[in-house]
Amino acid sequence: MFNNYPKCPNCQYQRDESDKLMNAMMCPACGIIYDRWKAKRQTVKPDIDEVEVQLTMSLYESLKDCFLSVPHQVDGMVFKGRVFAYLVIIIWGCYFMFGGIDWQNIGSSFLHNVNLAFHEFGHVLFMPFGDFWMILGGSLFQVLLPLVVMLAFSIQQRDNFGAAIMLWWCGQSFIDVSPYIADAQSRSLPLISGLGKESHDWGNLLRMTNNLHNTDFIAQSSFTIGCCIMLLSFIWAGALLLKQKRVVR
Repeated sequence: MFNNYPKCPNCQYQRDESDKLMNAMMCPACGIIYDRWKAKRQTVKPDIDEVEVQLTMSLYESLKDCFLSVPHQVDGMVFKGRVFAYLVIIIWGCYFMFGGIDWQNIGSSFLHNVNLAFHEFGHVLFMPFGDFWMILGGSLFQVLLPLVVMLAFSIQQRDNFGAAIMLWWCGQSFIDVSPYIADAQSRSLPLISGLGKESHDWGNLLRMTNNLHNTDFIAQSSFTIGCCIMLLSFIWAGALLLKQKRVVR
């Protein structure tokens, strides 16, 4: 019966015969001007969408420029050296990944001694924050340091290939920690401090957080995270080498 009367697009009020004396262009219920309301909705929303798209594209381009940029020219010998380094981290990474959480396999690597030095420094660095953070600080600093160096390579030095190698090191550090976590219940691994089982970092951490029953899960999670980070470093470094190949002189 009232099909000839407009319905308010804002409040959905349906005009009827009783509203014929009211302004035909204004909603009697909420007071909007139909044409102005529609025009505003049509112009503002595309503007917001356009801004969101521009911000997304700008962020994408910034990240791409930061982490995928390569030099305009690359010396041939330098490129070959990077290809060699790439093969080394792939082979070495596979050695760790396929070896599983095995102390003999992981602890016998010279890289374990490198990680151990930073691990011990982490305890000292986090000591002012209390016992829990002092204990966790060893493993935490061990895995965070490569990420800090990675950002320095990428942002400050503009050396993304070096940054990818540092990301690989971060993954290896997670793998390096996993046997220590797995040993939390038995506490059978030899400790550098020589203080005995009571100074076992992860034995204490998991006891303090009532997570000793989750030892295997946490150790496996650390190992899996390390493997995933290593795989990401392979992809990143490989993509950079493909881009550098085009500018070798």
